[in-house]
Amino acid sequence: MKEELIEMLCRKSFQFSDEPIFKLVSGQMSQFYVNCKPTTLNARGMYLVGHLIFNRIKDYHVNGIGGLTFGADPLAVATAFASELNGQPIDAFSIRKNQKDHGIVKWIEGEVHAGQRVAIVDDVATTGGSTIKAIERARSEGLEVVTAVVLVDRQEGGLDNIRKHVEVVSSIITRDDLMERYKTLI
Repeated sequence: MKEELIEMLCRKSFQFSDEPIFKLVSGQMSQFYVNCKPTTLNARGMYLVGHLIFNRIKDYHVNGIGGLTFGADPLAVATAFASELNGQPIDAFSIRKNQKDHGIVKWIEGEVHAGQRVAIVDDVATTGGSTIKAIERARSEGLEVVTAVVLVDRQEGGLDNIRKHVEVVSSIITRDDLMERYKTLI
């Protein structure tokens, strides 16, 4: 499954340039651009992502999986679906970037409650900032964050930064995985 996902990411979500032409959220320029959404919103991509992430977190006995909207949403939903198929249901949740200002004011949407064990997911990590923000917001709502999983690690220090906030951090795919496959496609 991982090899198929790497192939799909290379074809749908990954771009490379010899010169740093891609502007990142941080404002830095990069030779690499990864937009996971064309892959994570694809039916086969969801299947692959959901099963790979579920297999990574299933032994942590978490009640929920989620992260900052919108990058984490397809990952959390796909994983929740795969978890049900595998007889170990884990509910998805979404963490808002901005706090809701009407109705019941809250950061998190979904069936998770204070005291529950959760996994935080993100589609791409460069510095780890959005994953760290999700961890902090989940904890501020009383959730116990036990692991974080990033779909694509750009290998620029993000996972190390995230480890300062949660001990168990991993990625499904690395920039090196993508580059290795990308070179066979050009």
